[in-house]
Amino acid sequence: MKSTRIPLALAATLGLLASAPVALVAPAQAAPQARVALANAPFAVAEVQRFDSPWAMTFLPDGRLLVTEMAGNLRLFDPASGKLGTVAGVPKVAHGGQGGLADVVLHPGFAGNQLVYISYSEAGEGGTAGAAVARARLVLDQDGGGRLDGLQVIWRQQPKVSGQGHFGQRIAFGSDGKLWISSSERQKFDPAQDMKTNLGKMIRLDDDGSVPADNPFADQGSVAAQVWTLGHRNILGVAFDGEGRLWAHEMGPKGGDELNLIERGDNYGYPVVSNGDHYDGKPIPDHDTRPEFHAPAVSWNPVISPAGFVIYSGDRYPGWKGSGLIGGLSSKSLVRIAFDGTDAREAERFDMGRRIREVEQGPDGTIWLLEDGTRDGQGWLLRLDPKS
Repeated sequence: MKSTRIPLALAATLGLLASAPVALVAPAQAAPQARVALANAPFAVAEVQRFDSPWAMTFLPDGRLLVTEMAGNLRLFDPASGKLGTVAGVPKVAHGGQGGLADVVLHPGFAGNQLVYISYSEAGEGGTAGAAVARARLVLDQDGGGRLDGLQVIWRQQPKVSGQGHFGQRIAFGSDGKLWISSSERQKFDPAQDMKTNLGKMIRLDDDGSVPADNPFADQGSVAAQVWTLGHRNILGVAFDGEGRLWAHEMGPKGGDELNLIERGDNYGYPVVSNGDHYDGKPIPDHDTRPEFHAPAVSWNPVISPAGFVIYSGDRYPGWKGSGLIGGLSSKSLVRIAFDGTDAREAERFDMGRRIREVEQGPDGTIWLLEDGTRDGQGWLLRLDPKS
């Protein structure tokens, strides 16, 4: 799918520059609804360890796992021994609804600097909250735990608002060392189109939280300078493909979940357009009615409720290399995405029978999942063992 850039001329109520670039793209491909039963999947599922409402995980170089629990616990788990410990020094989180301790990733230079990045929901005044990203040095002990030293908050959503939904707060590093943060619109709709806030945006920063001079809106200053793209609803998965392209999926409203190719300075349209409608039944114009907005590469209706995302680079599952793997919450599935350059389509959907919150690739190419625990408080860490 090749895009053609055109000048953007949005109404003044959107608060954007008339010169901001967007992309015309082909209509989103329809997603198949056929499910693959686990009996026919190329893997078997092993239940490894239970966690309290887990949200995200990342592997350390030695094969151990850091796992976040939404109430504010950062756990250290060794799959080889089964030993489970706790990493102290996590800041107080605003836990409730979709808020709490969220993502965890390693700095690209972790082997030398031991820096870990976490995202979490932070309380504000008057019952408000907003996402924050902090970094700290991970110091491990001999007892299977550790602590975060020198924690420093390097980014915050602005402004903090009421409510407990749509924080986003997925984080990732690109091959150039830049830090990417998904900042969702907090169920407030219009901020996604308002450049005076960093809500409903994809954020790009240097690893210390400073703003790169080549960001598309850097000349606007303030929070606009942080923005790479705008017009997003609730981004809960970001991943780079083998060519360095950034892909992100987001939950749509009532219908209209999306997988998007993230391109510099583009506007993805929410809440002006969506392939779904508002939960109160009020219609939203579809993407094809407003070609000045960047349309999704894949759109789902019925929704899959996407959460967690990797683009697989291993060899343990035949035919999966280069595929995207998305966890499905309401769909209780693992969705495999096939890419062809900048085109994407749903290739397979595995019926997991449980809500999948997180997807991660282990050092040996094994895929690991976290079961969502927001309904009953517990969620399994799952290992997908390839069938011989």
